[in-house]
Amino acid sequence: MSTEPLSIGSLAKATGTKVETIRYYESIGLLAAPARTKNNYRAYTPQHLARLSFIRRARALGFSIDQVQELLELADQKDISCKAVDAIAREHLAEIDRKLRDLNTLRFELSNVIVQCGHGTISECRIIETLAPDSATFR
Repeated sequence: MSTEPLSIGSLAKATGTKVETIRYYESIGLLAAPARTKNNYRAYTPQHLARLSFIRRARALGFSIDQVQELLELADQKDISCKAVDAIAREHLAEIDRKLRDLNTLRFELSNVIVQCGHGTISECRIIETLAPDSATFR
């Protein structure tokens, strides 16, 4: 890994992160503010790159900002048990399972409505009827 400082644009490109997101992560303390160059540009280090890559991967897996913060704090403590990390991951997995159940329920309900479609006129449309509140008019 190069020890040459990275600009915010280079860091963004290297991690596939928007510049605004990097600034946001700095503002909430998820990513340490970098040193500045003589011209007051941010100068990111390989540690910033590694940390932002970790954040991006955790976010891609659906971990919340708070969970990422907890994981980062735990990752910095190399000699402790990983039980807390396991608990965070298991909690997140349970949330994913709950969302999948909810999505499957929604899929079933929507599928049932679609099957009832007689391909007639809008006034007979079962999908519109299901979405509209009782006696609703849209004018």
